[in-house]
Amino acid sequence: MSLKTSLCALSLFSINAFAAPLTIEESRIEQATKIMPDVISTFEHVINDFEKKWLKVDNYISAEKLVSHYSDNLWIKAKDQILSSNSFDDRPLYWARLLSSKVLRENSPDFEISKSQKVTLLDILEQGSRGRTELNYTKGAMKKILLTGFDPFLLDKNINQSNPSGVAALLMDGQIIQYNGITAEINTVMIPVRYEDFDKGTIESLLAPYYALNNVDMIVTVSMGRTEFDLERFPGKRRSVTAPDNLNILSGGTKISPVISKLYDRPLPGNEFVEFSLPVKAMQLAKGPYKVIDNNKITTLEKTFKAKNITDLENQTAVSGSGGGYLSNEISYRSIRLRNQLKSDIPTGHIHTPRIQQFEPEIEKKIILQISAMLEHSLITL
Repeated sequence: MSLKTSLCALSLFSINAFAAPLTIEESRIEQATKIMPDVISTFEHVINDFEKKWLKVDNYISAEKLVSHYSDNLWIKAKDQILSSNSFDDRPLYWARLLSSKVLRENSPDFEISKSQKVTLLDILEQGSRGRTELNYTKGAMKKILLTGFDPFLLDKNINQSNPSGVAALLMDGQIIQYNGITAEINTVMIPVRYEDFDKGTIESLLAPYYALNNVDMIVTVSMGRTEFDLERFPGKRRSVTAPDNLNILSGGTKISPVISKLYDRPLPGNEFVEFSLPVKAMQLAKGPYKVIDNNKITTLEKTFKAKNITDLENQTAVSGSGGGYLSNEISYRSIRLRNQLKSDIPTGHIHTPRIQQFEPEIEKKIILQISAMLEHSLITL
C-alpha cells in the first residue's frame, strides 16, 4: 500500500471512527422509503441542509448549537406542517427524526468527535424533536394541561402505521381550548415506544417537576388502543405482553409470568395497581362518534374481573392493568405512581383512543376532535 493510500485510509478511519451501526428503527428507513416515499420526503430539504451544516461544523460547541437549534426547529416545522396540510399525519416527524439521527450516527463533522459527544448530540436531537425543550405556558390561559402522545409502533407489521396519539400531540401543542368561559393552554410531548427509555426514567424526569410544584392543572397520557375511547382507571405495574417495542426488544413478561420494569437500574417501586384521577363523568359528556368508557377491567395472576375500587386489588399480582400490559399501560402507571409519591393533587390519567389501520386520516380527525371535546368538558372540574 502506498503512503498516499495509507493516508487516505487513515483519514477515512478518522472521519468514521465513531460512526455507529444503525438502530433497528433507523434500519427501517429503506423499506419505508419504498412504501411511502411522500411521507419520508416531507422534510427532505430540511434534513439535507442539516447534513451539509453537520459535515462542516468544526468544534463541539458549534455542533451542540447546531443540533439543538435543528431539533427544536424540526418539532416546530412538524407542527406547522400537520396544521397547514390538514393531513392528520404524525408519520413525517417520526421518520424525519430517524433520518436526522442517521445523519449524526453515520457521519462525523469536521473535527475529532468522541463517541460520548455523539451520544449527547443524539439525545439533544431526541429531546428537541419530541417537544421536551418547548414546554412553556406563555398564553395566559386560566388552566394548563400537559398531554403526551406516542410514536407509531409495531412497524414490522405495518411500516406505514400512524398513531392517533401522536397526531393529537402535534395538533394540540400550544393550542387554547375553552369551555363555559374557562380557558386552558395545552403543551405536549412525543414519547418513544422503547422499553429502554422507560427503564431509564424518561417519564419520571419529564413529569417530576410538574408534580413537585403542582404547576399544571391536568396531565393526560394518550395512546392508541381498542375500538372505543377507554379511560384507564386501574393501571398495573407489570409488563405482560409479548409484542416488541420499536427496537424489537421484548418486555420479558408473559400473561403467566409478568415482570416488573426498571427505574434507574432498580425494580420500579410502587403498588401492583394505582387509580387514575381524571374527571371521568365530565369527559364522558363530550360528544363524538365513539363511546367514552370508564374502563376498570384488569387481570391478575388469579383472575380477570372489573374492579369496583382500588381496595379490590389489594394483595393481587398485576398481569394487565385496565390499560393492558404494554407501554401505554406503563406510562399511565408511572405517571400516577409518581404523582402519588410526590403527594400531588394534579388530576392524572390515560386515554386509549380507538385503533386505526395503518393510516386513516378521516378517522384520526374524528378521534382528535373528540379528544379535544373531552379535554374541554374537563375544564369545569379543574
